[in-house]
Formats: sequence, structure tokens, C-alpha cells
Amino acid sequence: MIKKGLKVVVLAGKDKKKEGEVIEINRASGRAKVKDLNMVKKHIKTTKEKKGGIVSKESFIHLSNLKLVDTKKVNKKTEAKK
Repeated sequence: MIKKGLKVVVLAGKDKKKEGEVIEINRASGRAKVKDLNMVKKHIKTTKEKKGGIVSKESFIHLSNLKLVDTKKVNKKTEAKK
């Protein structure tokens, strides 16, 4: 089960084979945001409090396109090489 804070690898899309940490999950739509992956540009309108412009931020990725990275197996492989 994919949860917030776990490391995942992307299986499909423009960020295929990249790893990152889950920062947000939307269970209703079955999607998750991964840190620094699936970046999109958003145009922000200027207000009295905030300056406008073009901002890059993470977008949601469907859970079927994510796979957990098993840290236990990774640690065993690196220890075996030493």
C-alpha cells in the first residue's frame, strides 16, 4: 500500500523510471503527488497579497503508475557487493 512519506518509482509517463517521495495522496481519485516529479506550469493571477506569474508545481500521478521501492532489498544488494 502506498502511503505518504514512502519512496516510489514511476512506471509510466514522462517521468518513467524516476524515484521520489510521496507528499500527498487523494484516495477518492486514486492519485498521488510525488516530490519533484510530474511537474506542470500553473499561471497565477496577481492579487494584492501575492505576485502573479508562472509557477512550477507537482501534479497528481495515478496509483497504478507507481510502485513501492523496497528499501530492504536495496540494502541487501549493496551489502552483498561490499
